Amino acid sequence: MAVLIAEIKACTRCPLHATRKNPVPGEGSLDAELMLIGEAPGRWEDEKGRPFVGAAGKLLNKLLGVAGFRREEVYIANVLKCRPPGNRDPRPEEVSACTPFLDRQIEIIGPKVIATLGRHSTRYIFS
Repeated sequence: MAVLIAEIKACTRCPLHATRKNPVPGEGSLDAELMLIGEAPGRWEDEKGRPFVGAAGKLLNKLLGVAGFRREEVYIANVLKCRPPGNRDPRPEEVSACTPFLDRQIEIIGPKVIATLGRHSTRYIFS
């Protein structure tokens, strides 16, 4: 996973790398049975380089607790690893540039369950 994270941080496959502050590779347990996949980093995620750290992250942490999980027990990633300007929807060419990274993350983690968080992540997983 360390090699993959380094590749994500060095990525220039699409124009989003030019406007990002920090890529957001993903984080969590490499032995996670549950993997959560969002769409793309937002403002706070771009600032911190971590997934789901803004308001959505606070809600996600609460929901994980209600479901009996701790954030450290799951793996959290996004379809896009860089923030789209203005939090716009991901463009097809951006999704195409990032999904090989996501595919490798899924392969490395080997989760029993993948939960998608948003229509773009749902569309990708079920297509």
